[in-house]
Amino acid sequence: MLYHIRLQIDYRFARPTGAGRQQFRVLPAALPGLQTVAAEAVTFRPEPLERTMFRDFFGTRVIEAVIPPGLTELTLEMTAEVIRHADAAEFDMSGPLTGLAEDIALIRDLGPEAPHHFLAPSPRIGPVPAIAAFAAAATLQAPTVREAVAALGLALHAHMTFDATATEVDTPVEAAFAGRHGVCQDFAQIMIAGLRSLGIPAAYAAGYLRTHPPPGKPRLEGADAMHAWVRAWTGAEGGWCEYDPTNACFVAEDHIAVGYGRDYADVAPVIGMLRLDGAQEGRHAVDIRPDGE
Repeated sequence: MLYHIRLQIDYRFARPTGAGRQQFRVLPAALPGLQTVAAEAVTFRPEPLERTMFRDFFGTRVIEAVIPPGLTELTLEMTAEVIRHADAAEFDMSGPLTGLAEDIALIRDLGPEAPHHFLAPSPRIGPVPAIAAFAAAATLQAPTVREAVAALGLALHAHMTFDATATEVDTPVEAAFAGRHGVCQDFAQIMIAGLRSLGIPAAYAAGYLRTHPPPGKPRLEGADAMHAWVRAWTGAEGGWCEYDPTNACFVAEDHIAVGYGRDYADVAPVIGMLRLDGAQEGRHAVDIRPDGE
């Protein structure tokens, strides 16, 4: 499936800003066999003083921009053409959870794909006894690691209610879990906490999700969204799989990856410093259009 993607991030400042430096993780990833980036472009209005690009440790492409002083507004627009390849039927090659620790111990490579990076607590996802107990109960009957991933994702989907107003970007996982409401970031980070408590390495995946309008309704510009899901390591044979707890499904053609990290902080779309004196407003809109529509 060929997708045309457009992201626009707008900031408005009550008073002219000072200088700043920002990093943007918004470019679709090139993933051999899964996702091909056919074209892309990024524009700023106004243009930054400097602009560079690099890959972080986990392979996510990062645009770094030096923001000039004196701004009352700033816009970033990203357009891309991405081919999302159809997923082959996935057989469950993972073994029982009891054998996963031995598989992890045999991995000596510490590169970006190594499961070791995604098992220990990370800055935004620490041990939460209530989540650990929930995960243990949800996966009690799972015969394999992959089945445990699916069982926990399904249980979490039933436990939580999607609510765009219930949490903030820095809401702790334990608070979102206790409140049983949140957004995709909360669903993903809670599931990661649960998987890690079971000894399953789990990463935070950031990207875009194509949404489908109700039957008979037109597709709305900007109705799609930046999204988050989970990447879990199921063993030497099973490897990595990706699950979307917000929608209770394994990741498929509607999911377009930007990057992976230990938690949201590693793949936040915008981070950095900007000197401000007064209020600011920000908004982002994503439009994902399949080719031919």
